[in-house]
Amino acid sequence: MKVSPKIRTVEELAPLLADIRKEGRKIVFTNGCFDLLHAGHVRYLEAAKSVGDILVVGLNSDESVKIIKGAKRPIVKQAYRAEVLAGLGCIDFVTVFNEPDPLQTIHALRPDILVKGEDWEEKEIIGADFVKKHGGSVVRIPLAPEISTSGIIQRILKYYA
Repeated sequence: MKVSPKIRTVEELAPLLADIRKEGRKIVFTNGCFDLLHAGHVRYLEAAKSVGDILVVGLNSDESVKIIKGAKRPIVKQAYRAEVLAGLGCIDFVTVFNEPDPLQTIHALRPDILVKGEDWEEKEIIGADFVKKHGGSVVRIPLAPEISTSGIIQRILKYYA
């Protein structure tokens, strides 16, 4: 199986993004589990891309999803979640991180713009202080409240369990 060139390790991405930044382009970073990718995710990711030039998505590993969402998650394994994300035109790079939060990844990649959903208060956003300290900004994007991964899972259980 061919792996997308968009899927990179942090070690591969850091120097590449440094070169892109030297060209004057803005690096946007967001992160999440992205289990059962849906229209709300796509809207969010397209909005994230619109605030800069290069969109990097930090993807929670299977282990970190279990910590955040519980033992029954993720539904979709990280390799497949990464592949689906890499297939979206708005995403330039995907990197998987194993920690419960993306702080180490943010420190290594030094994004110019950090994006999270509006459901996060800026003071709660992991890495916000670091990005702002280095001259960057934080953008909070509206979510699509009518659709969520948890809601999809509940409908599946209701109709098929």
